[in-house]
Amino acid sequence: MPNRPQVELASLRRRLAAMLYESLLLLGVLALGFLTPLLTLGVAFGITPPGWLEWLHLLALLGAYFIWLWHRRGQTLAMQTWQLQLVDANSGLPPSLGRSLLRYALAWPSMLLLLSGVGLIWTAFVDRERQFPHDRLAGTRIVFNPALRQDAD
Repeated sequence: MPNRPQVELASLRRRLAAMLYESLLLLGVLALGFLTPLLTLGVAFGITPPGWLEWLHLLALLGAYFIWLWHRRGQTLAMQTWQLQLVDANSGLPPSLGRSLLRYALAWPSMLLLLSGVGLIWTAFVDRERQFPHDRLAGTRIVFNPALRQDAD
């Protein structure tokens, strides 16, 4: 077993609160990175991209936001507020770029299951460490790390 630091896994309540806060922060990201370019194309040039291109743009924008922040310090803005950190399950360090990309790809179906209630039931009652399915499959963990907030000050 690799020598990794002992950490406290983040509670389900704290992770769900961070997800709710993240959804509010994403409104700004989407307004700036998604709506502004589409409105500019539509108003200035009369161009409406096809639906598939808009979906691709949305996935790329959200992917860039999450993957970059997870890989950089293991935290999005909401995770930083709630003192959470995404770490590699084996090393305890922020995830590699590849692992961050894998987690992002796996999070879409996992979050859809969460919204339907199936993923939340799995996380709350079946998984022994209360981890989301995409974290389990990607080899990542969300941990409670209050020391990070003190480091940022």
